[in-house]
Amino acid sequence: MKLEMVATCLFGLEKLLGEEIDRLGCQRIDTMDGRVTFVGDESQLAAANLRLRFAERVFLRLGAFHAESFEELFEGVRALPWEVWIGRDDAFPVKGHAIRSRLFSVPDCQSIVKKAIVARLSECYGLSWLPEEGVKYQVEFFIFKDEATLMIDTSGTALHKRGYRPVSGEAPLRETLAAAVAATARPREDVLFWDPFCGSGTIAIEAAMMMTGQAPGLDRHFSGELFPQIDATVWKKERERAMSEINFDSEFEVYASDIDPAVLEVAKENAERAGVADRIKFFLADATKIKKLDRKGTIVCNPPYGERLMTKREVEELYRAMGKAFATLEPWQIYVLTSAENFERLYGRRADKVRKLYNGMIPCQLYQFFRPREKR
Repeated sequence: MKLEMVATCLFGLEKLLGEEIDRLGCQRIDTMDGRVTFVGDESQLAAANLRLRFAERVFLRLGAFHAESFEELFEGVRALPWEVWIGRDDAFPVKGHAIRSRLFSVPDCQSIVKKAIVARLSECYGLSWLPEEGVKYQVEFFIFKDEATLMIDTSGTALHKRGYRPVSGEAPLRETLAAAVAATARPREDVLFWDPFCGSGTIAIEAAMMMTGQAPGLDRHFSGELFPQIDATVWKKERERAMSEINFDSEFEVYASDIDPAVLEVAKENAERAGVADRIKFFLADATKIKKLDRKGTIVCNPPYGERLMTKREVEELYRAMGKAFATLEPWQIYVLTSAENFERLYGRRADKVRKLYNGMIPCQLYQFFRPREKR
């Protein structure tokens, strides 16, 4: 059965997410800020939930239509085949977003969508009242420039919640963003990957999972596993396939250091839960005093921004010290994620490339230094 699906992501991760979807063998049909629409079958839906490192959720796309009025929204929603997925006893709560559209009131749109689905299902099942006591199908609408898209969530808990991080540091980095930062740094088997501001270990853990081929969703469950339309064997086979592709012989090595001994213990526990503790060497160290080893290396980090950790003045002093310390590491490559707009000036070097990303609602830049100074 061919299914239209939508994978959502943090702004700035669309390209990485699209490439992941391509590797699943799915057909991409549209990309916009924060989402990629594609076509696949039931196995690829399961694989998308299990394997996508940069997606926040995977939705089934029921349909899309133009809607400038509540009447058009109601009729458009009612025309969709909800009965294919939602049974007579099933629950179907509704939530969504409306952006740059005439229908801008989310609560009103939510109410209209719910009423339209009730009308459709009541007619299909010959019921005047729907119990909503069965399987939960979370309905989500997205109205953008008066185009309404109606979807059913197959992920449940957001995909960035891998399950290995029940406790985080004071300023946790979302797992999907950490994976994107790690991927941008092009981790390689013969190059040491070092996060000297490791915090709860998220960048290091995501890099280790990536390089050993460990699917990020292996240790959690998804709401789509309860959908009777998708046979349980589909999910079982995709899990078994993902397990079989883990590279236990990988020689990839990660260093993860921090100045806070308490947060290092949390990071170690997270790595144990993620199954990659044997790939990561955790140790106490001041990032501004680290020394280059006699091997190839890449520094990848998310230092404090002055938003939740440290004051602005302390952060500025830290960035100056980082610039001096990291200059001694050449020709190692350096990747730094921060929201500080004056980072390059404080660091004392212009980046070879800058990429805009979002850490939650905080706009950030990933500063990339990969050319030796003398060749710039």
